[in-house]
Amino acid sequence: MGSFKQNTQETFLGISETARENWGDFVQFLKEAWPLLALLLVILMGIWWYADPPPPRHVLMATGSPGGSYEDLGKKYAEFFAKKGVVLELVPSMGAEENIARLSDRKDPIQAAFVQAGVGHPKDVSGIQSLGSIGYDPIWFFYNGPELPQSDFAIVNRHAKYFSNRKISVGVKGSGTHAQAIHILTASGMDKSALQFVHLPGEQAVKALQRGEIDGTFIVDAFEAPNVQELLKDPKIHLVTFRRAAAYAKRIPYYHILDVPEGAFDLERNFPGEDIKLLATSTNLLIDDRMHPAIQFLFLEAAREINGKASFFAHRGEFPSFKDSLFPESPVAVHYEKNNYPLLSAYFPFWAAEFISRLLFVLLPFCVLAYPVLRVLPSYRMRLMYNKINRLYGTLKTYEQDLLMGFSAEKRDDYLKKLDLLEYQALNIQVSKRLAGDYYALRTSIDYVRNCLNRGMHPYQSNEEPQPYQYTDGVDPDL
Repeated sequence: MGSFKQNTQETFLGISETARENWGDFVQFLKEAWPLLALLLVILMGIWWYADPPPPRHVLMATGSPGGSYEDLGKKYAEFFAKKGVVLELVPSMGAEENIARLSDRKDPIQAAFVQAGVGHPKDVSGIQSLGSIGYDPIWFFYNGPELPQSDFAIVNRHAKYFSNRKISVGVKGSGTHAQAIHILTASGMDKSALQFVHLPGEQAVKALQRGEIDGTFIVDAFEAPNVQELLKDPKIHLVTFRRAAAYAKRIPYYHILDVPEGAFDLERNFPGEDIKLLATSTNLLIDDRMHPAIQFLFLEAAREINGKASFFAHRGEFPSFKDSLFPESPVAVHYEKNNYPLLSAYFPFWAAEFISRLLFVLLPFCVLAYPVLRVLPSYRMRLMYNKINRLYGTLKTYEQDLLMGFSAEKRDDYLKKLDLLEYQALNIQVSKRLAGDYYALRTSIDYVRNCLNRGMHPYQSNEEPQPYQYTDGVDPDL
């Protein structure tokens, strides 16, 4: 039994020899199988090219005017995205029409926006998809001064007693408030030429109404919006109900009817003083149709967590949904509605889940294609080695035929040089252990032909002439 030092040296020597042998086999494998490996690389590159790029870490989203619910809602979305490692930058805007215009502009970096249903129409724009509705936007009409009977707001023969000679804010042109106010006035048949409209953003309209600078204002915003809450809490401000809400909802399909019980806004002062009905549109989450699917899933997950809770007007789980989705529905949103968020997100952080998903998307198709190719590699390599050996056998056979048919003693040295060259070519063939027998059989055959040349006579013939066979009984049996 050897010493520990000897055993260690022998072990490392064995490891070194094995590594050199395996490295040599690997290099030889690359030399022989490079066409198939190149094909697999092209397939892998094609799959990777077809796959979506990694999701961006910075997304721009248009909200709306300051003081509106979209500003607060956008902040909640930004907080959700921040937890997932994505920066959601909120960009204020003048309203829904600007948001739609920026989304449809292929050069604008805005990728998502909150837009009220009915503001834009897909026939007028392109490149926009919907992730669904995420909440109700009631249509409020507040007025200042003494409380008036509802009959003063009734529209008869295109006129209403209240609206004559009063200054009314219908929102900034291009905003959702302006669009919905015009929809209602148009549907009611009111003569807008006799009305005194001003176009104030929500926050300014609230202050102007409280100071008495205007008589009334339309506001289309969520119940929780600061502008709406400020006016609902002001006892000098009154709210108009829509007695013909059902008729408006029939005429305008993306309108909903919201029931408000007596005292629901303020029990202490019993506001409203009776059950009322409000008209409402809904907020759509619109995106640039080029948005990365992973970011779309992130928006949908944020909508489910933030907007899926029960609120003053919505039931738990009512949103997100495809209510009033006038724009084409995103395939990602349709998939989400049926299957919810990808399974991996339940067990891994967003970026880890996205990386694993992309890895599976690339590797699974590649493996399906690569498996049959890799299976034929051993036989492919074996066939290459056989072909090399057989080609040298063919050359050797040609030399042997020359020796038999046209041997010349003066050309013996030329034949020997050809055989030396053939043997050199055989020595440079790299073959696996499985073909070692064929390899050495080839070299033995080359050496056999060389020995025949070195006999000093015509190969494959003896010095004596062949003698006829002598039969024992002296009789040829064929005679």
